[in-house]
Amino acid sequence: MLKFRCRMFEESKKSTASDNIIITLVIFMIMLIVIQLVESIIPTIMSNPEMQQRIAAEGTSDMARLMEIGTEIMMQEKYLIPSLFCTVFGTLISIIYCRFIEARHLTSMGMRKEKAGIHYLQGLLVGFVMISATTLLSVLFGISDITMCTSINWGVIVLFFFGFIVQGMSEEFIFRGYLMNTLGGRHNPWLAVIISSAAFSLAHILNPGFNVFIFLNLTLFGIFAGLYMIAFDDIWGACAIHSIWNFTQGNFYGISVSGTGVNESVFRTKAVSSITLLSGGDFGIEGSVVTTIVLIAACIPVLLKIKKQNQTKNV
Repeated sequence: MLKFRCRMFEESKKSTASDNIIITLVIFMIMLIVIQLVESIIPTIMSNPEMQQRIAAEGTSDMARLMEIGTEIMMQEKYLIPSLFCTVFGTLISIIYCRFIEARHLTSMGMRKEKAGIHYLQGLLVGFVMISATTLLSVLFGISDITMCTSINWGVIVLFFFGFIVQGMSEEFIFRGYLMNTLGGRHNPWLAVIISSAAFSLAHILNPGFNVFIFLNLTLFGIFAGLYMIAFDDIWGACAIHSIWNFTQGNFYGISVSGTGVNESVFRTKAVSSITLLSGGDFGIEGSVVTTIVLIAACIPVLLKIKKQNQTKNV
């Protein structure tokens, strides 16, 4: 099996994290709940008046319907954009926990200065190419149809861009910089990559259209992001890939991002095929087998880069 040799895991070994993987995961679950609660405070306060009006108008107390109403409201741009920016708290809480509770140096999370800008820009290009390949292959094979929007609110699109820059970074810090590297410093690196990727996938379990195949696809995305981090030994490229993947998917090609609905975009891509395995269904193209193919293809050069690095270090 391919071995991983990166400074992040070596530096994480010096942390005060528990050697018991169950304890590590329980602590992570608690931290994730705290992060989600903190991130939701401002959007909840903002949307509460409309939520109360909708509940009063419908006169319902059914929990399932209340959740539907809440989702419908939060998917509106006036609440969705602030919620993206509020994910900055996830990044901050992860950094504070790793630095002061686990006593880890920030470089153990992948926060390196060397080539940070180059790696970030490279990640933007890689992420854009990946989601573009996924979308265009879907159109080429007749799974989707794409048209350009006649009216485009560029101001809103710019806000979404910076919002996704914050959101993509947050999820990478939580699931890779924190969880993957904590586990990688104490346990088998492959186990760290797989567990953190599965945790990332399960975090989307309440999103519309989520199913077993989508779980596998999101886990595969997490594995790719984890391998990419290991290959470049920092977090910046993975942050950029995640952010531009979401932004390009949602606000360039006009596809629902992880089942959150379609918002302002340059193009509008609609599923033509009724086969969920091909179109991704309500979850969007991330649930498509086309995404699976692209992610597997993307993992190959990253694995080859890691293998080459190992050979060089053995010389």
